[in-house]
Amino acid sequence: MATIDIHTLERRYLDSCDRHGIVPTNVVLSALFKAKVRKARSEVVSLVILLDDLTDDHFHPLLDLLSGIDFSEIEAVDFINKSSGFLSGECVLSLMRAIHKKLRVVDLQDKLFGKEFLLDLAQRGLRCQVLYLKSSHFRKLNMVGKFVHMHTLNLDFSASLTSFREDCFSCMPNLKFLSLCETRISNLWTTSAALAKLPSLTRLRFQNCLCLDESGRCCVSSQGKANESNDSGYIHGRFYSEEPWSIDEEILYQSANAEEQGMNTNDINFDQSTVEYSSDNSEVDFSSHHQDRCLPHFLPDASGWGELFDLQNQNSLGLWDIQDEVPLPSSSNSKHMPCSASRKFNSCHSSPICYEKYYREYMIASLQNLKNLDNLPIEKIDRERAKAVFSEHFEYQPYKRQNKENVVRILYKREIRATHTQAGSSREKLSYSSCDSPSYYSRSLSAAKMGSSAWPALHPLSWLGNPLRDERRSFRPRQFEYHPSDSSLMVFGTLDGEVVVVNHESENIVSYMPSLGIMNSVLGLCWLKKYPSKLVAGSDNGSLRLYEINHMSQASVGSGSVAFDDFDQLTSVHVNSADELLLASGYSKHVALYDISTGRRLQMLTDLHREHINVVKFSNHSPSIFATSSFDQDVKMWDLRQKPNQPCYSTSSSRGNVMVCFSPDDQYLLVSAVDNEVKQLLAVDGRLHLDFRISSTGSSQNYTRSYYMNGRDYVISGSCDESVVRICCAQTGRRLRDISLEGKGSGASMFVQSLRGDPFRDFNMSVLAAYVRPSSNSEIVKVNLLASNDYFEKVHLYSRFSHPLHGLGG
Repeated sequence: MATIDIHTLERRYLDSCDRHGIVPTNVVLSALFKAKVRKARSEVVSLVILLDDLTDDHFHPLLDLLSGIDFSEIEAVDFINKSSGFLSGECVLSLMRAIHKKLRVVDLQDKLFGKEFLLDLAQRGLRCQVLYLKSSHFRKLNMVGKFVHMHTLNLDFSASLTSFREDCFSCMPNLKFLSLCETRISNLWTTSAALAKLPSLTRLRFQNCLCLDESGRCCVSSQGKANESNDSGYIHGRFYSEEPWSIDEEILYQSANAEEQGMNTNDINFDQSTVEYSSDNSEVDFSSHHQDRCLPHFLPDASGWGELFDLQNQNSLGLWDIQDEVPLPSSSNSKHMPCSASRKFNSCHSSPICYEKYYREYMIASLQNLKNLDNLPIEKIDRERAKAVFSEHFEYQPYKRQNKENVVRILYKREIRATHTQAGSSREKLSYSSCDSPSYYSRSLSAAKMGSSAWPALHPLSWLGNPLRDERRSFRPRQFEYHPSDSSLMVFGTLDGEVVVVNHESENIVSYMPSLGIMNSVLGLCWLKKYPSKLVAGSDNGSLRLYEINHMSQASVGSGSVAFDDFDQLTSVHVNSADELLLASGYSKHVALYDISTGRRLQMLTDLHREHINVVKFSNHSPSIFATSSFDQDVKMWDLRQKPNQPCYSTSSSRGNVMVCFSPDDQYLLVSAVDNEVKQLLAVDGRLHLDFRISSTGSSQNYTRSYYMNGRDYVISGSCDESVVRICCAQTGRRLRDISLEGKGSGASMFVQSLRGDPFRDFNMSVLAAYVRPSSNSEIVKVNLLASNDYFEKVHLYSRFSHPLHGLGG
């Protein structure tokens, strides 16, 4: 077919306008004229379509024009949208998809075209080379469509974007450049797993790092043109292509410095009264976008970043080591930070992931093909450092496994070993000596399952079968505990004083006890061990009751419970290993000791601390040993056989203590203080065994709780100002993974109120999660790290969560 010249294209457009009774638009005529000029100058002959002033009336003539572009002398077509749009999203997609080979740049604002436009774009894909979506409304990125020609994707300022779906990026084999500045992405594990599916990715940024000259000014001209030798991936400040194109459209390649460097959150005007929360759990969110622009509640306290560091001198300290210890100014959205070169640079518009400890090293170690991160080149020394840091602070796979294993191969090896063992060959037994540990194969299987997906299954529990209760009113859980011997049972107490025993596998209610005005918010729960059908519940009004769950039947409301003497302002209860004694603590300096069999208070242990005692815990095996944690920053070990005013020992945290618990074998104490101060102590004398060094947020209200998982192999930790559960090795402190809890809509911030490791299932836990807004209900979410999240996310939706007194109890 003969090549169609620009004049013929213009004639075709004008004829189509006549047929449809439409006046030709200057937008198209001007674009064709400038294409002729470029041809005359021997430049790249591109057709730049500015969408702002086009309407649906212009659609058909423009579609007729573009349908012949692939056979014309036009070399590239760009679609640009600045700030307004009258053309429907369906029409825009049809125009772009009419071009099969020459679609180059698509630069749009998705808010102008709506939710269906964005979903269609992500699911079906585009043939463009560059996709620039300013302030996109993606919430969970799931770009599974065919983007096989795309080499650059820019989603900067997408303030709704929190995470990636598991199949995201599966059809982008040629993507080289990806920019995600000032999003809400925070999880290192799911992010690196998603990005690892991009085989060609060489340049990535989550923040905009700009080099400074000797005077402290940015090495970018006043016109916003970056130094091409240092940053050839940008065109006049835009993150577009590997090499700058010779395009003189000022409106297309205007300086992005006003957007990326000069943007100040004080200049963003929006009416807070119009903010609404989305009840939608879909992948996009158009409900409330701007209120999260500066992301202040996602960033740790790092106010010292206003200073410039000498890069060469500070490199030995570690980029993110310094960051974690120095706070970020709340009044500025920029910071200064060191890099591996002997230069200074300024970083601005950072996503929350940049504030994770060892963020840069983790990303470099995880993405082997990456050559540039946050505008900074990755040198050999950076990779060596990243490898060392990763090895010291992170676990690649559980139980120190260095490589991802295949489940089928592990099962095969187990069967082969069993066959050889039965044959009794001593020679063959020796060859399998490394597998002699009884837990070897179970651990290997767990590691293989975890390695197959970075997206664990999150399943919010819902309850069936409650004839005594108004089904229209949902439960408001405040505390929960797994059953000590029945793997299917769990009990939870509510803010309304109810005690509910459930089968968390079938999600059926087993027993239910209404409050009847006896209890307020249930803060303390503890099962008896020798009598597993009994449990103790305590509420914040001081009420203490022993329940027999077999008598908590629907026909006998109010029966099946034994009352204890009250303990005012209660926050915690615990029963000893012999099921003989009960301890209660609360908003006082005292601890009460009860006789389980009679409910009588035996003794009030007075003035054990200088401030109130949030949690008291008996040891798991010694019926007279218990520990207390107080907001006076002390943790104390006590023995009922000794004088009650003299602890066995006392140890201190730097902040008020929220939690303390014994390891299952009583060898360690796990202490959790305010704002992510988590330490493991030797139970025998209180000496420090391990400091987990979790980054603080700077909040004095960030109450942290930690528990053991998989026996005492791992520690899980979460805080009430954060939407993440951290999993660390209990022997090395190395981080295995973070689990992010996500609510509905960009305004639906969540937090961790309580959590427990499943005592019967490795790498399983439950989390009591809640939304910040007070009108919502809390919910117990089961987490299975050995299963994929895809299925559960499709069939279960989060309910709304509440914001109760999250500083109390365990």
